[in-house]
Amino acid sequence: MKKAVIVFCSMLVFLMVGCSSNTDETTNQGKTKEAGENAISITDFSNRTITFDHIPEKIVSLGNGETDIIYALGEEVVGRPTGDAVIKESENALEVGSSHSADLEKITSLDPDVVLGNHPMNSNDVQSIESIGSEMILTSANSVDDIKKQITLFSDLLNKREKADEVIHMIDEKIAQIQSEQTEKKPRVLLVYGAPGTNMAALPNSLSGDILELAGGENIASDYPSLEMYPQYAQLNTERMIESNPQMILLMSHGNPEEVKEGFINDMSKNAGWNELDAVKNDQFIILPHDLFGTNPGTKIVDALDYLHELLQDVKE
Repeated sequence: MKKAVIVFCSMLVFLMVGCSSNTDETTNQGKTKEAGENAISITDFSNRTITFDHIPEKIVSLGNGETDIIYALGEEVVGRPTGDAVIKESENALEVGSSHSADLEKITSLDPDVVLGNHPMNSNDVQSIESIGSEMILTSANSVDDIKKQITLFSDLLNKREKADEVIHMIDEKIAQIQSEQTEKKPRVLLVYGAPGTNMAALPNSLSGDILELAGGENIASDYPSLEMYPQYAQLNTERMIESNPQMILLMSHGNPEEVKEGFINDMSKNAGWNELDAVKNDQFIILPHDLFGTNPGTKIVDALDYLHELLQDVKE
């Protein structure tokens, strides 16, 4: 079991791009005269106060969600996460690694004003970023509220509060619309994060768990004990899962999700009662889109909410 958890934890590093174990309240400290008339001072999710003498122009982002927010505010990045450009407009930006493995040499070549990283994953990178004359802002997303706080923080940094208010209003409207369509009886759902050899249940204090509840689902793992290192996830309890009889099983995974799904089914099918689960009988075992659920989707959180809400509408009793 220890080996399985270690394998999972190494894979979960990817998911931690959009998540963290602790999120401090993000507040705008306004302008400060000590650093000059036009100085901007903000406090990030790690409770670090960072001051800029002007609005940052050269931005590097280590996460897709942060990149999305910057473009939604009408700005752009010079450096983006390595891999396919989730934000099409950013495809010409230099690929600089990611939150779990930043490429300092490439970042240095861009001479950025600011690097947007993850809290707590990039806490150890702050000193290196500062040593090249740049600043690092750390944020994270364990909930929709966290994403809204990211939007507000970045808008204060870039003097885009009016645009941020529009985006946040759009998110709030989507939540209100979905909740107005919900019924009292919520579909029972198991959210699984899968990696080769092991599977974990996502808890309500994870971003995906928060999306599930906002979309109108009941997380059957809500009272599972959390993992010490990653408190947004829990060891899957097969006996309790079968007792809860989920109507839908949703899988998040990196790498080859079909392979992970097959491995999960092979493991679970050895347990008595697996074939009697409503989710199994009604073929409600679904792989979630990675760009919406495998990481922080940024302002595309509205698409994630829509996607999950529509899935839940199709759940059969």
